[in-house]
Amino acid sequence: MLIDSHCHLDFPDFAADRVATIQRANALGVETLLTISTSLKEFPRVLAVAEENPQIYCTVGVHPHTADQELVTAEDLITRATHAKVVGIGETGLDYYYETSNRANQQADFRAHICAARETGLPLIVHTRDADEDTALILQEEYAKGAFKGLIHCFTASHAFAEAALSLGFYISLSGIITFKTADALRETVAKLPLERLLVETDSPYLAPLPHRGKRNEPSFVVHMAEKLAEIKGVSLQQVATQTTTNFYTLFDKVPRPLKSAV
Repeated sequence: MLIDSHCHLDFPDFAADRVATIQRANALGVETLLTISTSLKEFPRVLAVAEENPQIYCTVGVHPHTADQELVTAEDLITRATHAKVVGIGETGLDYYYETSNRANQQADFRAHICAARETGLPLIVHTRDADEDTALILQEEYAKGAFKGLIHCFTASHAFAEAALSLGFYISLSGIITFKTADALRETVAKLPLERLLVETDSPYLAPLPHRGKRNEPSFVVHMAEKLAEIKGVSLQQVATQTTTNFYTLFDKVPRPLKSAV
């Protein structure tokens, strides 16, 4: 069994074949999917996808790309997180690469999400790009006010940043980027990280892994991330599948563990 811990099934890319997409994932043993919110305006659509299928759960949050348009309060998130299908807060964080939103607004939204994660006990899903220093600083400042749990999604940062996240009890999620030919430095970092704190994800429809580069990504492709992680770690695919599944249910403890699961 594998879990796609981060995908965007509500996106228009899946409108025509969402059911078939989910079936392809299930056929390869990907039995639980977490579809991620990027906008409060679109949250009803995200929730609807989760409500349609017992194997799909969702989060509530605002992506840093749209922080200028959606400055949120912790209460905005907390009220929506009471739904049984909402199991995480985010994705949130800082993106200084595209900088489609003002940095101050990104940081304010980030802190609001952290507050919501702290109050609800749900894990925080963090997006960070070209903003590692500020991301680590805000996480540390906020953690000093009161503990919260979370993960760094689509990890591409340095080993130092990974250690900073791990020191707060965070998990780290790996996307198709670990399969890219140009990702040697990332693979070297991943080799040093404890398997007990790693998850796998697709971030679909983005970042299709080898051998599907150039195509629309989808949850069934998470198998390739698990295979690459097994190669990097020098362990079996079964060991990666078992451990990353255990890690998911440990972190996202609002998701009920399936009875047939070995974890």
